[in-house]
Amino acid sequence: MEAQLIEADMGVAPARQVVGNLRSYITRTGVTSAVTLHAQLAAELRSLLADPPPFALEGDPTVVLLVGVNGAGKTTTAAKLAQLARTRFGARPLLAACDTFRAAAVEQLQTWGARLDLPVVSGAAGADPGAVLFDAVASARARGSNLVLADTAGRLHSKFNLMEELKKVARVAGKASAGAPQHVLLVLDAVSGQNALAQAAAFQAAVGVTAVVITKLDSSARGGIVFAVQQALNLPVQFVGSGERLEDLETFNPGDYVAQLLAAESQR
Repeated sequence: MEAQLIEADMGVAPARQVVGNLRSYITRTGVTSAVTLHAQLAAELRSLLADPPPFALEGDPTVVLLVGVNGAGKTTTAAKLAQLARTRFGARPLLAACDTFRAAAVEQLQTWGARLDLPVVSGAAGADPGAVLFDAVASARARGSNLVLADTAGRLHSKFNLMEELKKVARVAGKASAGAPQHVLLVLDAVSGQNALAQAAAFQAAVGVTAVVITKLDSSARGGIVFAVQQALNLPVQFVGSGERLEDLETFNPGDYVAQLLAAESQR
């Protein structure tokens, strides 16, 4: 069992803690029923996971930075989060195309904006991403939008200059709107495994990540990285993505997640 949990990218320490607690439970109670032990395992796993923090709309406007490495799914997550925030939280979103290095990223966000009938603020190719965000905040105020979702350029967490640029974007957000960014969401690909820990630590140090979005849980049986991120870095998981549809981004539910993880492991 310990090996299976580690292989699912849960991390060595959390896996050993869960298995150790389960052994103690068996010794203490003498229970051998598979059904009871399965329920106890689920309870042990659930105890390691924090509930997601409230997604509060408390800024003028609220600014959300979506950060992460290339290919994690930030642009698609921005669109999905806009839809979720509008339908679930009553937000009036605006999308900010702050990935000015890739023309395809701007075009992709504009396509999503047209599909969702949402405004998109962008700049010229190679424009200062901080300036784009500053303009987006001003545009949001003018339009009556109360939520700015900023899609930033993917960057390797080990590249100093790129991380410094991201710090600048965060500082510009604060100048554009007091208290911004209210949310800094690190988008992690579930398939990235334990490398996600290094990513998370670097982005947390640079821009003060407030929570994590895990994408592509549907394409990986290695979603145990949720435990590793929470245990090693004390970062809550706010949202999870499990498909390509707009509706496939949900607020993280620890109980449902544990049930799905155990179901996936039982089929391996």
